[in-house]
Amino acid sequence: MAANTLTSILLASTNPDKLRAWYVQALEPDVDADQDKYAVLGFGGFYVLIDSREDIGDSNPEPGRVLLNFEVADARAVVERLDAAGTTWLAGLEDRDGSLFATAIDPDGNYVQIIELSEEHRAAMEAG
Repeated sequence: MAANTLTSILLASTNPDKLRAWYVQALEPDVDADQDKYAVLGFGGFYVLIDSREDIGDSNPEPGRVLLNFEVADARAVVERLDAAGTTWLAGLEDRDGSLFATAIDPDGNYVQIIELSEEHRAAMEAG
């Protein structure tokens, strides 16, 4: 029996063009494609789909329910790009035992974590 695989998440927005532009500028996806109805942004085999919806508000009323975690090679560089884009921060960049973490708020109010794991932290996770 094949294992279930999580491959994507859909972010609904009243302003999908603005949301897409933020993710492209901030996180430089390896895939950036427009479909007929939605944008597809690829991040290492996982996809963020951004679609227009009229049955939602302009901002996420409970952004703590789902956080998008992006592991990056250079958290400081990503934070600089986000700062240049005028991003609001829930939590600024901090060092947690050698790993770097920050939580940004995207244009729709969703929480987006930027994570740069230390080699020691990664090894411990892989060891289980």
